Amino acid sequence: MLQIYFYTRDHCTLCDQALDLLKMFENKYPHTIERRDITTNVDWLRKYRTEIPVLEINGDELKAEELNIVSLEQFLERHT
Repeated sequence: MLQIYFYTRDHCTLCDQALDLLKMFENKYPHTIERRDITTNVDWLRKYRTEIPVLEINGDELKAEELNIVSLEQFLERHT
């Protein structure tokens, strides 16, 4: 099972959309999601302020600007 770190913040529409995309792949790529609110950690806030949502698996990141259904599936496949 994949462990996904999901960098987000409250009231983030793009983050909600990314979660919806992840749900589409729950069966094909079983995973757990650890939500990390960037406003609770100064380092995360500095690093991801303008890039959320960010998905991370084993140090590999998929950032908002790259995130779509095709790139997400490739990202998940790469880590299975």
